[in-house]
Formats: sequence, C-alpha cells, structure tokens
Amino acid sequence: MRPRTLLPRPTARLRLTLLYGGACLTFGAILLAITYLFTWKVFPDAISAHPVPTASPAGGGAQQAVAQLTGQGDPQSGSVQAATVDKLQLLAGSGIALGIVTLAAAGAGWLLAGRVLRPLSTITAAARRISASSLHERLALQGPDDELKELGDTLDGLFARLEASFAAQRRFAANASHELRTPLTRERTLLQVTLADPGSTAATWQAVSRELLASNAEQERLIEALLTLASSEAGLSHRDPLDLAEVTKAALDVHRLGIDRLGLAARSDLQPAVLLGDPLLLHQLVANLIDNAVGHNIAGGDVLVATGTRDSCAVVSVANSGQVIAPAEVDRLLQPFQRLGTRSARRGDGHGLGLSIVAAITDAHDARLTVRPRHGGGLAVRVVFPAPPPA
Repeated sequence: MRPRTLLPRPTARLRLTLLYGGACLTFGAILLAITYLFTWKVFPDAISAHPVPTASPAGGGAQQAVAQLTGQGDPQSGSVQAATVDKLQLLAGSGIALGIVTLAAAGAGWLLAGRVLRPLSTITAAARRISASSLHERLALQGPDDELKELGDTLDGLFARLEASFAAQRRFAANASHELRTPLTRERTLLQVTLADPGSTAATWQAVSRELLASNAEQERLIEALLTLASSEAGLSHRDPLDLAEVTKAALDVHRLGIDRLGLAARSDLQPAVLLGDPLLLHQLVANLIDNAVGHNIAGGDVLVATGTRDSCAVVSVANSGQVIAPAEVDRLLQPFQRLGTRSARRGDGHGLGLSIVAAITDAHDARLTVRPRHGGGLAVRVVFPAPPPA
C-alpha cells in the first residue's frame, strides 16, 4: 500500500501542470524584468534628475534641498516624484498580473494535460481488465498518429501475440494429453482382453508383453520429443563450436537401415559448416529432418542431404520425395502434433512433432528456416544459421 501523505500523488498530469505553470512564471518574470528595466531607462528617478544641492553659509541650502526632494516649491521635482510612484505602481501591477497569468496557465495546463493524457487512462484501464481469458480485446485507440497512438497499437500487437501463444499452449496441452492417453488406453484394453480370456497361455502373455514394451517405447519417444521441444523453446544456455557436416553424417549413419529398407536413393553432399550452437539440440534438429524425410517418403524415393557455407553462414538442407503437399499446408505442419491430411496416427508413424522441434531449435539458434513443397511431392527444408563472430 502507498503510504498516506498530505501531498498529492505525483501523477504525470500534475507534473505537466507544474511544468506549464513554472515555464509561464519563468518567462513572465523575464518579461517583467525587461519591462522594468526599460521603464527605468525612460523615466529616471528624482535623485538622478536632481542631485542634492550643497549647503549655503546662511543655512538655506539644506532647506532648499529638502524642498526639492519633497517637491515643495518646485513643480519639476513634483513631476519626477510622480513618475517614480507611477513606475512603482507599474511594477506592482505587473507582478500581480504575472501571478494571475501563472495561475491561469496552470489551470489551462491541467486541462490540456488531462486531454492529452486521456489515452493513457484508456490503456491503463484496458491493461487491468484484460486477462488470459479476454486476450481477444483490443485498445483500438483513436486520434492523431502520435506517440500514445503508437503505444496503443504496440500493445494491441502484444495482446495479439499473447493470444496466439496462449491458444498454441492450449492446443499443445490438449494434443499432448491425447497423444499420451492413446497408448495408455490401448495398453489397458490389451490387458483387460487378455485377463478376460480363460484360454490365455504363456505364449499369449509373451505376445502381450512384447506389445506393451513396444507401446512403452512409443511413449518414451513421445516424452523425449516433448522434452526436446520444451528445452528448445526455453532458449540456449551455452553455445559450442561444431561442424554440421559431422553431425549430419552421424545422423545419416543412424538412419541408414531405414533408408535401405525402403530402397531410397540417398545422396549427400557434406561440406564443412562450422557454427556455434548447442550440440545436443543440433543433433536433434538434423536427426528430425532426416527422420521426417525417411518416414514420410515413398518406396523407391530419394533423400538429398547437404551441408555447406553460404556467405559465412552454416547451411543444412534436406529434401525428400513423398506425398504431394499444398503450399497452404506447410505452416500447419510446423505446429506440434500436425500431420498431413486428417489420417490418424499409427505406431511408427510419428507424433507430428518432428518439424515443430526443428522450428523451435531453429528459433533458439536465431537461424532461418525455409520449408517448401517439392514439385512432384515431398518437402525441401533448409536451415541457415547466423555467421559465427570473428575469433
């Protein structure tokens, strides 16, 4: 709680009002000083116009001097004294006028500051009102295209990004729970059916055990993919120098069995490509690219893998044949748990996390991801990493 004080809260409106009033008082005082000096020059005072006379031996000089200063017996001295009084009255009147003008300027400044800062009240009220359940609301400020309008538009953009992020998280949580629940349901059904069968034998239970182990391995892969996705979106804790060519060669060796089983024509052009990054995440990126290219290919298709350097930037590209993909589908495939078409997932078919993991790791490394459909079917994916700083 803010402690109670006798002084008003130093709001922006009050500070602007004090600034307006202070500026008016300052410039008014300068103007008053210039006016006073000008008046002093034009209307000299009585002393400068009539110097004090010297005393005469008869003693009449002193009386004459007093008479001159008081204006008695000398019409000219009286007019000078009147001019001096007028000058003092002018100074006093100007001071009073300055005070009145300063108060008027402070009042006008208060009203003008309130009008100018009115959009801030709208922004504050909206920021207090908008929550996770009402991120669809927008400020939509009207008025001149000034700094406050720019601030309102910036906040509207922020609310839009937050709304999209919250929606993506809700979809991710729903999809993740569905993906994790599916194998558990299958395992429970398998066990219930086997227990209810009175003719179950040891061979039956062995088959069930193998089925359960395969389902458990599927869940393990899903959890590892989710952890990789989460760690990628959290950013990098460190960066080490490594060569993409070596990482890609190791990933190709791991997938060699699947490539040979499908009869794919795998071609590679692995040129040195040095960059700074997280070795584990980069291995996951390349592994997911190759796994996606192999798993979504067709029998007798091809896989093209290349690494190299372009303008001091490390580049890795993976292209594969496969199903024809519409350009409008590409952005959707980069989201978690998204697959081609509306077909349901089958074991070994993947969980739709491969490209989303690639996108998250790419963002974590400040790299640039390009995904485009190939003519005739398949995808061509390219990741360009930023150039490492000079040694």
